Amino acid sequence: MHYHIHAIDPKAHLFEVTLTVTQASPSQVFCLPAWLPGSYMIRDFAKNIIEIDATENQQALTVTQLDKQTWQVNNQGSDIVLCYQIYAWDLSVRTAHLDTNHGFFNGSSVFLAAKGLELHPHQVTIAKPALAELSHWTLATSMNRTAGEQFGFGDFNAPNYDDLIDHPVEMGELSIETFYAAGVPHDIVLSGKHRANMARLAKDLTAICEYQINLFGTPAPFKRYVFMTTVLDNGFGGLEHKASTALMCSRNDLPLSLDAPVDKGYRTYLSLCSHEYFHSWNVKRIKPAEFTPFDLSQESYTEQLWAYEGITSYYDDLITFKSKCIDEKGYLTLLSQIMTRVYRGEGRFKQTLKQSSFNAWTKFYKQDENAANAIVSYYTKGALFALYLDLTIRIETQGKHSLDDVMRALWQQYGQPQIGTNNMSHQQIVEKLLNRSCDDIFAYLDNTQDIPLSNLLEQVGVSMTVRASEGTADLGGGDAKGYKIAFGAKTKPESLGLKVLTVSQNSPAHQAGLSAGDLLIAADNLQVNAQFEQQLQSYSVGQQLNLHWFRRDELMQGQLPVREAVADTISLTISDASKTVLWLN
Repeated sequence: MHYHIHAIDPKAHLFEVTLTVTQASPSQVFCLPAWLPGSYMIRDFAKNIIEIDATENQQALTVTQLDKQTWQVNNQGSDIVLCYQIYAWDLSVRTAHLDTNHGFFNGSSVFLAAKGLELHPHQVTIAKPALAELSHWTLATSMNRTAGEQFGFGDFNAPNYDDLIDHPVEMGELSIETFYAAGVPHDIVLSGKHRANMARLAKDLTAICEYQINLFGTPAPFKRYVFMTTVLDNGFGGLEHKASTALMCSRNDLPLSLDAPVDKGYRTYLSLCSHEYFHSWNVKRIKPAEFTPFDLSQESYTEQLWAYEGITSYYDDLITFKSKCIDEKGYLTLLSQIMTRVYRGEGRFKQTLKQSSFNAWTKFYKQDENAANAIVSYYTKGALFALYLDLTIRIETQGKHSLDDVMRALWQQYGQPQIGTNNMSHQQIVEKLLNRSCDDIFAYLDNTQDIPLSNLLEQVGVSMTVRASEGTADLGGGDAKGYKIAFGAKTKPESLGLKVLTVSQNSPAHQAGLSAGDLLIAADNLQVNAQFEQQLQSYSVGQQLNLHWFRRDELMQGQLPVREAVADTISLTISDASKTVLWLN
């Protein structure tokens, strides 16, 4: 197979792909994946194919569509050429985007697979854009290059189709910085207008990457790694690949100088990079048996996403701290916020971590306004379970072992030999470390109880305080006292009042009758504004407020009971610095 992909019309957002297949099977079938690894939702990439034409010996062939993502070519079994266009206007890390500012694509959204030939070598030629004014563009990808200058357009290859679609491509006016971690070259590639200090990015990412490589053990599982980031006015996202990651960030998240402080935005960006890099081991190579191999034509269900996203979500911030990119207080603030997100959701009492993993396709990736009341995130609660595992192992072995040992064992037993994990793999490794049954620990994957962390944290010198929230801007951490009176709805200001975004189940807002989408206009016969929740604090428990709101164009009213706020916000602080040596130091 040889693919020739060309940004034929950036103004119309069109890539053109020409696929040449030598010695094709008679009635050769072609298909595009329905989803891509790391993003567990049916994406239907084939919807962006504009048209498909096929020829054999320069004679037109009949192309028949078999289903939404599959086509059959009526050929005689010799060389055939398939030509099609891709509409690329999804500014995300998942599919493809093209305009006169930059181009990006994941192979899963542009490269049709030739059925039966997926295990054969695949060649790719990536041509420069057709517009002369874009001839200065450069290109970044982790795909193996066979011709062309580094960061130039040219020829590439992949040993099979799965590898072909695991190397996203970024093109445009790119800022590039190269650093080495454990002897491996890493490229930082930024696309979009920015003023970031590239040397500072290289310095911090070197520390993060070296820590992770050393955690799993050298050599690294790749010969080169690429961090590709699309810089926007407001953006966030990431998707892992075998030797690269595609990221999006806000312009203000990036540092402007070599000695710039690590503010909230930059801390978020470093944690995102740490998260996707950790996936190079945990999910790209250590992965569930259900993903070995991937079936990209339909959903692939597993109960193990808590281990692959949850454990990774625990390590991303922890490694950012342990590599000295953020301080202890900054790390405990991040962990407090993760815990707070879990504690504020009623859904944690209705869905287990295994159920959350299994239903990622329809529930986690298709959240609506009721999500917090119905589901729990395998990212956030999974991170808390990873923390529980780590602290338990450290305490029971007096610091001799930790979750690091579990990850190394997973790498050696499953990742390197390319064997998929099952539902007992993690537990069996922990049981060997602790020399006991761990049914009591792993029971939290199958029940909806809150994971008991307070006592474990205290044993490693960290105090866990649970308090009420102080409004929507209070994400957890810090020393806020919290509101005394509860409301129970998230809102945003509008000209006439407050637009209701979500309503927590069993809250005063729920009892009053408010629903997502309502426009709250008055409370106690006064117009409401952005300070409504703060003003609510002047009322006494037991009172009731008469509310008025519009639902569509109908005026509605209800009684808001004034109730004491629920403690659902976490703050972590050092209580005994001498004990933190077991975990943080």
